[in-house]
Amino acid sequence: MIEPTELEVFLKELNEAPMVDVRSEGEFAQGHIPGSMNVPLLTNEQRVQVGTLYKQMGKEAAVLKGFQLAGPRFYDIFKAVRKVSAEHRISLYCWRGGMRSNIIAWMMNLSDYRINLLKGGYKSYRQYAHHLFEQPWKWVVVDGKTGSGKTMLLKQLAERGEQVLDLEAIANHRGSSFGHIGLPPQPSVEHFENLIAWELRKFDPEKPVWVENESRFIGQVKIPDPIYNQARTMPVIEVERTDGERRQLIWDEYGKLPQTDLVEATERLTKRLGGDRMKQACIALVSGDWQGWLDVLLPYYDKTYAHSRQTHTGTITRLMLTGNQQKDIDALLGLKEEIWKK
Repeated sequence: MIEPTELEVFLKELNEAPMVDVRSEGEFAQGHIPGSMNVPLLTNEQRVQVGTLYKQMGKEAAVLKGFQLAGPRFYDIFKAVRKVSAEHRISLYCWRGGMRSNIIAWMMNLSDYRINLLKGGYKSYRQYAHHLFEQPWKWVVVDGKTGSGKTMLLKQLAERGEQVLDLEAIANHRGSSFGHIGLPPQPSVEHFENLIAWELRKFDPEKPVWVENESRFIGQVKIPDPIYNQARTMPVIEVERTDGERRQLIWDEYGKLPQTDLVEATERLTKRLGGDRMKQACIALVSGDWQGWLDVLLPYYDKTYAHSRQTHTGTITRLMLTGNQQKDIDALLGLKEEIWKK
């Protein structure tokens, strides 16, 4: 028998022992520990067969069926796992650290692989993720109107060595009707949580963490309630730019995207803009009048921003940005120090 490894130790050894998720491809797609590779012991269909047999005839019948289905694939499974690590070390997990990962561990152990078997399986990582979400964090919330360059500021802060949780980057979405354009598909809600936890585990909870003020949903994924609720009460730095700077930043980001996608996203705002205003915006966009397009959109987004700000209970400090990256980041860092000295 291989002694299972606690999650904390399991994660520390990943550099030497790459991680393999032996659950079905459907389970893996729904959510997995970030950085793991999927080598299923049973496919989606086979897992259903075994599960059905377990309910109808019990564990022994299900185990026999599992070996019948997986046995012919052992050679291919072995080769797939071996590709992950040439150093004869491997980290394995299934749903609860039970039969599936133990079978693969037994098989690889016959070839003298050193095995890290995750105690509690993927379920233990999910529990760990929710524990991280519940932990009290020292959030510094960056807010500002559309076009204020909040995401750009977070990237610059990260480059300065600050702890930054970029939720939009994790979500593959910019947080607006236009937010999905040109980005990969969004993760499932479950895997979005997994990815957030993967970032949080790198942070020191005694030090502030920068985050952008977001709605509860970013596209189709939902921010974990503990993080969202904490952030709504934390100190806010509201960054401001001139109208001209905001417009230029918006167009620098969105102007390079396919025009047809921008038009479709504008059309989705019909209920909020009204039919006439939506048509006006689309006509301006198609004709190359991006300022006219923004003339329609910005009042709507500014109104939405003003409404969302009213739901925030944390103190608000305003900062007019200069456009000088060094000075702006220095000013943000200075405000962070003031906020968390109080």
